[in-house]
Amino acid sequence: MNEKVLKTLEYHKIIDMLSECATSASGRELCRNLKPSVDPAKIQLAQRQTSDALTRIYQKGSLSFSGTHNVGASFKRLEIGGSLGIEELLKIASLLEVAKRAKTYARKEREDAKADSLEELFDRIEPLTPLLSEIRRCILSEDEIADDASAALKSIRRSMKNTNEKIRSQMNDMLNSTRTHLQDAVITMRNGRYCLPVKAESKGQVPGMIHDQSSTGSTLFIEPMAIVKLNNDLKELFLKEQDEIEKILASLSSLAAEYIPYLEDNYKVLTELDFIFAKGSLAKSYNGTAPIFNQEHRIRIRKGRHPLLDSRKVVPIDIHLGDDFDLLIVTGPNTGGKTVSLKTVGLFTLMGQSGLHIPANDRSELSIFEEVFADIGDEQSIEQSLSTFSSHMTNIISILKQVNENSLVLFDELCAGTDPTEGAALAISILSRLHNYGVRTMATTHYSELKVFAISTPGVENACCEFSVETLSPTYRLLIGIPGKSNAFAISGKLGLPADIIEEAKKHITEQEEDLEDLISDLESSRITIEKERLEAEQYKQEMETLKRRLEEKQERLESQREKIIRQANEDAHAILREAKEVADQTIKNFHKYGRGTAPAKEMEQERSKLRGRMNDLEKNMSLKQTETSNHKVPKKLRLGDSVKVLSMNLKGTVHTLPNEKGDLYVQMGILRSLVNIKDLVLLEDAAPSDNRKKSTGTGKLKMSKSASVSSEINLIGKTTDEAIALLDKYLDDAYLAHMPSVRIVHGKGTGALRKAVHSHLKRLKYVKSFRLGEFGEGDSGVTIADFS
Repeated sequence: MNEKVLKTLEYHKIIDMLSECATSASGRELCRNLKPSVDPAKIQLAQRQTSDALTRIYQKGSLSFSGTHNVGASFKRLEIGGSLGIEELLKIASLLEVAKRAKTYARKEREDAKADSLEELFDRIEPLTPLLSEIRRCILSEDEIADDASAALKSIRRSMKNTNEKIRSQMNDMLNSTRTHLQDAVITMRNGRYCLPVKAESKGQVPGMIHDQSSTGSTLFIEPMAIVKLNNDLKELFLKEQDEIEKILASLSSLAAEYIPYLEDNYKVLTELDFIFAKGSLAKSYNGTAPIFNQEHRIRIRKGRHPLLDSRKVVPIDIHLGDDFDLLIVTGPNTGGKTVSLKTVGLFTLMGQSGLHIPANDRSELSIFEEVFADIGDEQSIEQSLSTFSSHMTNIISILKQVNENSLVLFDELCAGTDPTEGAALAISILSRLHNYGVRTMATTHYSELKVFAISTPGVENACCEFSVETLSPTYRLLIGIPGKSNAFAISGKLGLPADIIEEAKKHITEQEEDLEDLISDLESSRITIEKERLEAEQYKQEMETLKRRLEEKQERLESQREKIIRQANEDAHAILREAKEVADQTIKNFHKYGRGTAPAKEMEQERSKLRGRMNDLEKNMSLKQTETSNHKVPKKLRLGDSVKVLSMNLKGTVHTLPNEKGDLYVQMGILRSLVNIKDLVLLEDAAPSDNRKKSTGTGKLKMSKSASVSSEINLIGKTTDEAIALLDKYLDDAYLAHMPSVRIVHGKGTGALRKAVHSHLKRLKYVKSFRLGEFGEGDSGVTIADFS
């Protein structure tokens, strides 16, 4: 792809945005070197990798590759048997920590999860845990080696500590005994040896070696003779410590040398993954989608948004090219969006062939072009003595020499800057040549002759950027199939230009030009009418789809209720038959008993009375159930926390949300939260308070208050671990005081850090009887259910 078009279409700005999404220096370097490809296989793989990275980002969050250092120079030193320094070994450890983090990120949550294009890259990563652990055990920071790095180092440092303590003890004694001869009562260091600041006139009173003096000469820094040997011992121990540290570094370097192939592969894979995830993060930032590539040089962009414009203000456009026409001529007012439309097509093509997603709706189509040519903007050159027209024509000549049927050509204001008649003729000739070649071309212009050319030539189509005469501003909508209309007269009239001047101007327009403008006006009116009718038809279609879906859902509910009623009826009938059989068996038994005449008639009458009583009780219960389910009073005013009974489920619960305009609301029934209609509810009245309850304690009031206000669920998603645990602790206290049997804690899946913190906190609470992860339908591993004791 030629560098000129990359600059013209501002491709480098997209690359800058991509580089900002990378988290490692090597990843950013890959981003900066990204260029459009013409290999279909490479493009498809790059697009699939971007899609898979975007999916993982949405599912698990972003993955940071910060700490991926280029340690190639260190590997070369290891290959020749060299020893690495502390900083180089720490960079290797940092690389391995990124590898470990990436490996954990890629771990599947379910064994049946579908593999994607990134799994092979993640599988190649080797965290090399033994090497990482050994480096971290021995090296604490860039300036410190751990005492436990080796037994010898630990022994040396213990000796150094003891020697230091002896020196300080003796120095403190001398400090007290020679205080009058000292300039300051402090112990200082000179050339790595402990000294006392002695007054120059008292140097004979403190025997020892002079190491330094102050700038004025009034103070001498003397090492007392009593500690010279101890200072020598300390110096010797220091040299031994340095030798031991070199041995430790050499040992770590030797260990690292064994894993050079794995370390090199880790660096390459992590750099590539950083680059791929940067593409995914960029796609997420502008809500991008993967384009569909075709071999027919067809472009079909659905609701495309230029990625460099403000996403809150940009107007999405629909563009198609290559189906019924291969040349699109766009007309319209200045600042109406013609150039943006042109750049959007070119930039989307470059982005798609670079493996980047485009900010457009799903099922947008692009094609692979070997070259993209663009003549956009004012390229006037003072240095080369070229006018605007000359510079554009030089560029156009270059394009015509290189173009072929596999090229995409974009012209902005073709042949402008010269005589309109000659410019229009040249533009028609150039576009005709490209049209005959079958080159996909898009051009913007103000020439009316090009509108006629598009109308009269097969395979060429008009388009315009819509302009509102009422508001005197463009709408930035691209309308394909309609030539742009000159709104000069209408705009002038709106701005207050006298009508007689406008009428005089109209007389200078030829009849043919006036007919063309009238035709364009009629087309515009027809388009507005058709667009309005299309929108109405679309709205009706959506309403019909909604009604159809509601009917299907209602039918499913009725079928489900029907099956439930039939099953319940069968169960009830079976119970009735079983009970009837038991009664019949008992009656026959009694009949045989009383039939022998051994029992008096009074006992027989008592049995009959018992049987009649049972029948009356059953009839009474049936009447109560029928009254409860069919003639219940629909609650008028519900409040959050009210106790209700859901008739269809025969469960009690509390009101979780207020009813909407359709009467639907959420009711919390234990751990079940369900959407029901207010007609399916019965408001449960609290029992009248007795005298004993009037004397209830403050604790009782607190429990009643908590029970009415505490939700059975807490959502911790988006909180830091510290914030979440603080909120959870208070919530669990309130829920326990409210006598809730269990609660639902929503912490999400993510990296699992918040889930671990929640479980760790629950283990420490004595009043939490048990807890478990949610099952299917409860939220899976993103939810924890806690039961109170």
